[in-house]
Amino acid sequence: MRISDALVEKLLLDTGTTTAEQLKSVREQNQDDKKPLQDLVVQASLVSEKDLTKLYAAEVDVPFVELKPQDIKSEVLHKVPERIARQYNAVVYEITEDGAMLIAMADPDDIQAISFLKKQLGDGITVSVATRSNISAALDQYRGNIGSELTKVMTPEDKADDDEEEIREEDLAEDSPVAQTVNLLIEYAIHSGASDIHIEPRETYVSVRYRVDGVLREANKLPKKVHGALVSRIKILSNLKIDERRAPQDGRFKIEINGQTYALRVSTLPITEGEKVVMRVLNESAKAATLEDLGYWGISLDSINHAIKQPHGMILVTGPTGSGKSTSLFSTLSLLNKPTINISTVEDPVEYKIPGANQVQLNPKAGMTFASGLRALMRQDPNVIMVGEIRDGETADIGVQAALTGHLVFATLHTNNAATCLPRLLDMGIEPFLIASTVRAVVGQRLVRKLCVDCRESFVPDAPVIKEIANLFGIDNPGVMKHFHELEKQALAGGIGATSTGKSKVDTSKLSSTETKLALLYRPHDGGCAACSHTGYKGRVGIYEVLDGSTEIQKQIIAGASTEDIQDTAIKAGMIRMQVDGFIKALRGQTSVEEIMRVTTEK
Repeated sequence: MRISDALVEKLLLDTGTTTAEQLKSVREQNQDDKKPLQDLVVQASLVSEKDLTKLYAAEVDVPFVELKPQDIKSEVLHKVPERIARQYNAVVYEITEDGAMLIAMADPDDIQAISFLKKQLGDGITVSVATRSNISAALDQYRGNIGSELTKVMTPEDKADDDEEEIREEDLAEDSPVAQTVNLLIEYAIHSGASDIHIEPRETYVSVRYRVDGVLREANKLPKKVHGALVSRIKILSNLKIDERRAPQDGRFKIEINGQTYALRVSTLPITEGEKVVMRVLNESAKAATLEDLGYWGISLDSINHAIKQPHGMILVTGPTGSGKSTSLFSTLSLLNKPTINISTVEDPVEYKIPGANQVQLNPKAGMTFASGLRALMRQDPNVIMVGEIRDGETADIGVQAALTGHLVFATLHTNNAATCLPRLLDMGIEPFLIASTVRAVVGQRLVRKLCVDCRESFVPDAPVIKEIANLFGIDNPGVMKHFHELEKQALAGGIGATSTGKSKVDTSKLSSTETKLALLYRPHDGGCAACSHTGYKGRVGIYEVLDGSTEIQKQIIAGASTEDIQDTAIKAGMIRMQVDGFIKALRGQTSVEEIMRVTTEK
């Protein structure tokens, strides 16, 4: 769909959500960019691709449709051959009872495409308009499973059971089966929503595993013979040394799929069976999620919003590796990112690119450590500083000094919960009065898998389940049950667990609790569905606790109070513990109680 710049301007101005000044600013900032205005306004977040397509559909009087690619039946999709569908960006997504074919197109004004489709399918077609990204996702349904696709690209010699590995020059060419195999592995990882790709040599085969929603799943097994060429191809893409197989290496490369740019951070490691490769998948085209989208609500959201509006101080995010700390910081810094504010970061590695921020990559060999990088940033006239991780007393001390001298400092720390973070700083040699006067908020977080909205089930918990939850959360106490009911009401008001009408038609607009009892819970459907790859879970959401640096907390820090005392004081002041936050989200149908216990229980 190509919308003229004049029409884009008219559509946006007519809605009243965009001003002429904003459009002028977008044009001025992209004078050297030859992109059409429709791409620039979406890129600048003045309007979403979906909303702009809706406005255009209303203007040209063509129905707008939002496809669910996984729901399109294969026999319906293949009414139009894949080559034709991709050429015209059009898919058949439904056939009505009277035989009419419903077609979604990215450009409903393409007369040539519509004429051709009528010749192919007859006059009984109805055209709707969908977003380009939605059409691309639907086109991906032409693909079979990864195993069948790999079978197509791998030669009979590759499939042969042969233990000898010999890397030939033609194996590494751009159009070679090995290159196509690497591309397929990456594409399927992205379509599966994987965060990491593991390519691991075993004694007789090569295991390919994807980490999806924090859990590793085996995707395929490849012949051992292709391992050497596969690793070499990845090394070429990542600009690594092909002949170095005895030492670990790190690299990075980019790939574009369906108009989205992905960066793959590559790490190789020599193991007993050969070289293992792990690729971290990072979507560079993704916009920063709002704090609400990440799962913040109620007092936690208020506390973090209050902390980031302070002119100076320190905000710490804690949790184990893979708990979403970088994502939280990316969203928070994006809220503060304005032309009038100088944001500088020192990270290891730089995962999310923040437009307009000055991001420094750690390089210990060149003397660029967290401490030296932070010291250098202090001379760069920053307003906001982000330290990837506080690992030692020197980095902590410089961060505290920066917070004292008028800077807003963000940093991550590896501790189990928010309250443990403060004694950890004491262990690093930071004086109690300095901690009390600089720390504005400490966020503790974990990531839990979300129940698949298409197949999740609600159920009335029986006596054994109620007893187990009572042991965990104390809901047999009337005061506690009433408190949880009030929290659930606040969560519903904050948009947590908004009603979804997927295949299961589960209605989450009603509360799962009353002041006296637990009326309802949610669980994954046994065997899941196609949308969630039959796991019952799809996507992840954060569970949080935000410890506010209140006067009472400051007094306790100076007095040398224990972690337990600090946490008790914070809870009395209204802080919601991570486990409780998770339980409320389980009541709202976002996750299950079992998932909360899996992530938060300390064994």
